[in-house]
Amino acid sequence: MATTLLTMPSPRVLMLTLTIVLVVSVLGTVAPKAEAARAFFVFGDSLVDSGNNNYLATTARADSPPNGIDYPTHRPTGRFSNGFNLPDIISEQMGAERTLPYLSPELTGQKLLVGANFASAGIGILNDTGIQFVNIIRIFRQFELFQQYQQRLSAQVGQAQAKRLVNDALVLITLGGNDFVNNYFLTPFSARSRQFSIPDYCRYLISEYRKILRRLYELGARRVMVTGTGPLGCVPAELAMRSRNGECVPELQQAAGIFNPELVQMIQQLNSELGSNVFISANAFNMNMNFITNPQAYGFVTSKVACCGLGPYNGLGTCNSLSNLCPNRNTYVFWDPFHPTERANRLIVQQIMTGSTEYMNPMNLSIIMAMDSKN
Repeated sequence: MATTLLTMPSPRVLMLTLTIVLVVSVLGTVAPKAEAARAFFVFGDSLVDSGNNNYLATTARADSPPNGIDYPTHRPTGRFSNGFNLPDIISEQMGAERTLPYLSPELTGQKLLVGANFASAGIGILNDTGIQFVNIIRIFRQFELFQQYQQRLSAQVGQAQAKRLVNDALVLITLGGNDFVNNYFLTPFSARSRQFSIPDYCRYLISEYRKILRRLYELGARRVMVTGTGPLGCVPAELAMRSRNGECVPELQQAAGIFNPELVQMIQQLNSELGSNVFISANAFNMNMNFITNPQAYGFVTSKVACCGLGPYNGLGTCNSLSNLCPNRNTYVFWDPFHPTERANRLIVQQIMTGSTEYMNPMNLSIIMAMDSKN
């Protein structure tokens, strides 16, 4: 009967084995922490709504084809886009999952750790903005849902970790455009235009926006990107209704020209009071004007005609199955009468990520992410 001789490994082999075990155990404990992406929260209007309005009885929704034609599923998602919108592309740049609409039944369990999108098409800074859309989630209601989200998150991970996740998160808020196009300038003699001159209305909006940002800070937001309005007078909807020769509408451009610098100033004052760069202003006006003024330089064929719509400049109505539809979305700045194509959104996010202080004040998102990863 043969016997098996057990030989002891050499000290060198033992040391190598021990080193491998240590490396594996260390990597095993560190890896999950490294994989945890920063949470992302989104508030605002149709420029950033990822589908909340699909769950509401409102006309302000993008749930019919050809919306979403270039989305991975090639189906409408509630985004006012042919494909991805701003928050989707920012999530992509952060290396994170796309945030789900807060009203989505899929937003449960581990998905809560990714963050949430509370935006609702049609809303503005003011509560009377978008009243024609009836059931939309106005900004302070979005904040109530954010509180509800935090309670749900606390129940899952504990209060301390929930607070940390919210404090460490990136936040995007996009408001203001509707307060002009769907309020002040909605009709020739709107209530707000009878009440205020354009400069006084801008000042009023800024004073109300300040309260909104203050509230967001109270709810735990510590790193917030605030977008100004785009070039409101250049969107196909306004060209179709007010422009005689295809030029941007002066009154709306004037309004944006007053509102945006005042927003930057207010944000600087707020940061000064808080003693920290909590709020970052994103100059959406200049970002958009680059390719609206010179579309060919950015590979676009037109910045006046929407890809999807009806009437002059395809600027009338909403994008739906009866609309004209362009064959190549990548050559159009505007998807529908008001909203950029995915390709235009990608150019905007490039500036958000790496733009100079002309576009991102006091710093761009790449710098923010580098700074915050060290803390």
